[in-house]
Amino acid sequence: MVFFLFSALKNQEVMASKLLFRCVAVLVLILSSQNALQVLDAAVPGLFTDKEALLSFKSQVIVDPSNTLSSWNDNSSPCNWTRVDCSQVHQRVIGLDLSGLRLTGSISPHIGNLSFLRSLHLQENQFTGVIPDQIGALFRLKVLNMSFNTIKGPIPLNITNCLNLQILDLMQNEISGAIPEELSNLKSLEILKLGGNKLWGMIPPVIANISSLLTLDLVTNNLGGMIPADLGRLENLKHLDLSINNLTGDVPLSLYNISSLVFLAVASNQLRGQIPIDVGDRLPNLLSFNFCINKFNGSIPWSLHNLTNMQSIRMAHNLFSGSVPPRLRNLPKLTLYNIGFNQIKSSGDEGLDFLSSFTNSSYLKFLAIDGNLLEGLIPESIGNLSRSLRSLYLGGNQIYGSIPASIRHLSSLALLNISYNHVSGEIPPEIGELTDLQELHLAANKLSGRIPDSLGNLQKLNKIDLSANELVGRLPRTFVNFQQLQSMDLSSNRFNGSIPKEVFNLSSLSATLNLSSNQLTGPLPQEIRRLENVAAVDFSHNYLSGSIPDTIGSCKSLEELFMGNNMFSGSIPATLGDVKGLEILDLSSNQISGTIPKTLENLQALLLLNLSFNNLEGLLPKEGAFRNLSRIHVEGNSKLCMDLSCWNNQHRQRISTAIYIVIAERGADKQSISCTGGLRGSVGYIPPEYGLGLKATTSGDVYSYGVVLLELFTGKSPTHEIFSRDLSLIKWVKSAFPANIEEVVDPELLLSIKDFHHGAQFESPEKQHECLIAIVGVGLSCTVESPDQRITVRDSLHKLKKARDTLLKPTHDHKPYLDSA
Repeated sequence: MVFFLFSALKNQEVMASKLLFRCVAVLVLILSSQNALQVLDAAVPGLFTDKEALLSFKSQVIVDPSNTLSSWNDNSSPCNWTRVDCSQVHQRVIGLDLSGLRLTGSISPHIGNLSFLRSLHLQENQFTGVIPDQIGALFRLKVLNMSFNTIKGPIPLNITNCLNLQILDLMQNEISGAIPEELSNLKSLEILKLGGNKLWGMIPPVIANISSLLTLDLVTNNLGGMIPADLGRLENLKHLDLSINNLTGDVPLSLYNISSLVFLAVASNQLRGQIPIDVGDRLPNLLSFNFCINKFNGSIPWSLHNLTNMQSIRMAHNLFSGSVPPRLRNLPKLTLYNIGFNQIKSSGDEGLDFLSSFTNSSYLKFLAIDGNLLEGLIPESIGNLSRSLRSLYLGGNQIYGSIPASIRHLSSLALLNISYNHVSGEIPPEIGELTDLQELHLAANKLSGRIPDSLGNLQKLNKIDLSANELVGRLPRTFVNFQQLQSMDLSSNRFNGSIPKEVFNLSSLSATLNLSSNQLTGPLPQEIRRLENVAAVDFSHNYLSGSIPDTIGSCKSLEELFMGNNMFSGSIPATLGDVKGLEILDLSSNQISGTIPKTLENLQALLLLNLSFNNLEGLLPKEGAFRNLSRIHVEGNSKLCMDLSCWNNQHRQRISTAIYIVIAERGADKQSISCTGGLRGSVGYIPPEYGLGLKATTSGDVYSYGVVLLELFTGKSPTHEIFSRDLSLIKWVKSAFPANIEEVVDPELLLSIKDFHHGAQFESPEKQHECLIAIVGVGLSCTVESPDQRITVRDSLHKLKKARDTLLKPTHDHKPYLDSA
């Protein structure tokens, strides 16, 4: 028994010893890992801080279209959240990538509590507000990308506390203010992108202290001043873009010494001077060179053509002269070459032979030599250019001869522009084989013959401009295939026949349909209603006839409608009042009759209305849109009465009741005087400046109105037999003004005024004299020879209202209202 008890106790001791051993072993293991324990203790509260910071960030996101942040909650570790990256060792948030989620909201200042953060990607969202100052607390941060948002305010100065920052990308926001000089403290920075903002001031020269910089992008800001020469010290720089600013002066020569440069762009500034002829030798690694839209002069550096890896050369819109440099064959990797709009010359039939050199550039997609002084024939070898060529600009030169049929081989061509040259012959039907063509511009040449039916194969075409040529025949019905066409200009040719209904089936037309200045005949079909998306239609200067279809009211997008100088008859469609966005309506020089529809008063956007030289009758509307018109022409309508109450070019306001009565009585006996028929374009009514070739102006209309006013009160037209070269209506009236005004006023009018006064029981006969002086004075003020010295419409109405007061107020002490004319 004792044995068994001893044995049991022995077993318990053994078990206890084993348990004790295990506990000791664990304790030893823990004690031997004191550092790990300390880290673990620190990690738990640190991760909690990260969680709180991220939840605060989420709370300021008001729109999350993809619901990406739904996993961010209190019930899980941030390390398990979407788009959050944690370190393996410390279990702290080191990366946050929310790019491209279209999040809307502001950036929480608690972002500064993510003390282990190394990369922060918030680009391509819709964040607003400012960059929080707390961003400067992220001392471990290496990458900060907030590009493509709507962030405002300045760049916070304490961002320079992020001394480990390698990438700072704030492009395409609304950040304003000057570029902080303190950015030069970021000695590890390799990429600095601040383009597409509202930064102003000068480029800080101290930026050159960031010797590690590889990319400096300041494109599209409001930066001014000169480019700092110090930037030449950035020996590692590969990408420099200072385009679209207000930079002035010369490009510092030091910039051409940065041999590491791969991309150099200073386009769209106000830079000047010459480019070193050896720029290609100084920048041997250059792949892209963009100096367009400045004021550079001199010749194009030939050394650029020695860079066999060059991909893009852009020097358009400058003052370069001379010829196209040789050695274009040395650019096998070239994709873009643009020297358009300079003063580059060539002469003779072979003046464009340099184009053959581009046949070695098998990757070429864009070629522009337009807007220069290049002369010559288009070489047949143009068909050997790159099969990748998408855009070919040859317009605005002195090119002659025909378009070679070999152009058919440019099978990828999307844009062809040969406008404004002297190209002759017919449009080659081979152009119809360019089935990728989207824009065809052949305007202002000497092309003849018919439009080839093969152009109907260009089903991707969205713009076609064949205007100002000598093309003939009918418009091809194959145009029905242009189902993507947005703009068509066939004006100023010799096309005849009726407009095919197929043209009106082009519902994709949204910009322009211009068929003006041709020999087109026949009526407009009801199908015009299908042009419901087009903004501008011009059918003027043809021989179109018949009534204007009522269905034109369905063209709701119309802003400009020109139908003048045709043979249209019938009435103005009342449905035009439904085209609410109409700004210009020109129906002049037709045979349109009837009254002006009152519905036109609904055209609140109308700025110019030309109904002149038709057969309109009745009164001109004076309400709604007619109060706001800046220019109106209704002359040449012999039955259209336009009383003074609606004459004002801007408001057509009523003038005095009394003056209106007097004028109305004049009109009752002499209808030709009170109507506007034959006014414009008639001798005596034309302002003197129009004889000098000046365009019609409001002051010109004021002159014509003044003549009418004088005619009304003298009873004599400017062409009356008493007037000659030395004596005009205006001079005659001036000779009697103001003392002897009754000598030139029509006696019948004087009698009418006296009768009016007697009926109104006016006390003072002098009021007649005062009224006549005021009114005739307005007429003389309107007809001053210098347009700048003429009275304004507003002032003339003011003076006429004073004349009304003279008639209607029986005061004894009223002084005559004299004009300085």
